[in-house]
Amino acid sequence: MTSIDKKLMNFIDATPNAYYCVNNLKQKLVESGFEELYENESWTDLKEDGKYFVIRNDSSLISFKMSNKKENIGFNIVSVHTDSPSFSIKPNADMYDGNYMKLNVSGYGGMLNYTWLDRPLSLAGRVVTLKDGVYSKQLINVDKDLLIIPSQAIHINRAANENISLNHQVDMLPVVSLSDDKKLEDIIRDNLFKNGKDADKICDYDLYLYNRDKAKYIGLNDEFVLAPRLDDLASLFPAFTSFMESDNTNSINVLCAFNNEEIGSLTPQGADSTFLINTLTRIAESSNINLLTALNNTLVISADNAHAMHPNAVQKSDPTNKVLLNKGVVIKHHVNYSTDAVTSSLFKGMCEHADVPYQDFACRSDMKCGATLGGISQSHVGVDSIDIGLPQLAMHSTNETIGSKDVLYMYKSLLEFYNSTIIKEKNIIKILHK
Repeated sequence: MTSIDKKLMNFIDATPNAYYCVNNLKQKLVESGFEELYENESWTDLKEDGKYFVIRNDSSLISFKMSNKKENIGFNIVSVHTDSPSFSIKPNADMYDGNYMKLNVSGYGGMLNYTWLDRPLSLAGRVVTLKDGVYSKQLINVDKDLLIIPSQAIHINRAANENISLNHQVDMLPVVSLSDDKKLEDIIRDNLFKNGKDADKICDYDLYLYNRDKAKYIGLNDEFVLAPRLDDLASLFPAFTSFMESDNTNSINVLCAFNNEEIGSLTPQGADSTFLINTLTRIAESSNINLLTALNNTLVISADNAHAMHPNAVQKSDPTNKVLLNKGVVIKHHVNYSTDAVTSSLFKGMCEHADVPYQDFACRSDMKCGATLGGISQSHVGVDSIDIGLPQLAMHSTNETIGSKDVLYMYKSLLEFYNSTIIKEKNIIKILHK
């Protein structure tokens, strides 16, 4: 059988951005017998043993497995995100400067700019077309090494190794051609339509650059996985796999894959929206269960990666909470995270039952720590929550590094979670393991 870390690498290679992430998940769900639901339709006929998913704005997805249990029912929820830092393509993007055709781009998320230089890049995303009065949405991935953002040679920028200051509007524009024969719209048409300019009208697009480098093992003993978009596909894929393989009739298992985490989640399809609470409400109404009671028996695991101790910057890790590659799932502690002593204890108990190593992360007290899906979701769904992740180097680089063993640890820990039932009785909490 193919190892889960190898399956992750195949998934990354096929997933250039959030739109393709959701589309790829949808295909796997449909192949496994899940039924797609739509937010503009009624959900009154959900089956007790049904398996469902719903998509919002083509880039976020929530999937769930129903239960025939009515008393002390709760939701086992894992939240991940589908997006990664990149560059979005602006409207009227064609630029001609000297002999070069470039595209006008804007930064999406907090990327490490210099890591995008001198990489094989291409375009992927969503295009809206119009034909006979009907608007259609189509995915597009230009499967070609299409663009490059060239760095400046040391001979013309003598301070390049001393002061890496890159301006998005000046230094980060990708070159697409030495010809002005074709515009971006022509590239889109060539990839969407066989009959070229006689096809549908192109109304607008949501297009992003992506790194064409393939995921691969590195290290003397293949200890590492080097790949684009590990934040957050490295947590998303084992979470999705564990959800698919779970079998728990005592709880309603839910997987949430949200877009736009990298820009703050404040979108209709982000974690800071009504997508999750709306979905849980409709599940409860269809099942005739008390939503507030069910939420009290619910645990949300927010799975987003964590900073591993850097080999050349050990001093930037917390003195007593150094996170190491291939040493297990990371439990993240900070005021910006949703983890508390109760949820940490519950998750550690599940890891121990599944024989999975774990480690605690805390950032240095004199450094800022980022926010994740856990705390953001709690503003809409007030439930017990914990933030976890895989240890990672070079977060937000166009190529990132994780330990190859940690993918399996994440999968096993989340499978144990999905197969567990949390029971709360006044001030007592129990975990029923499968």
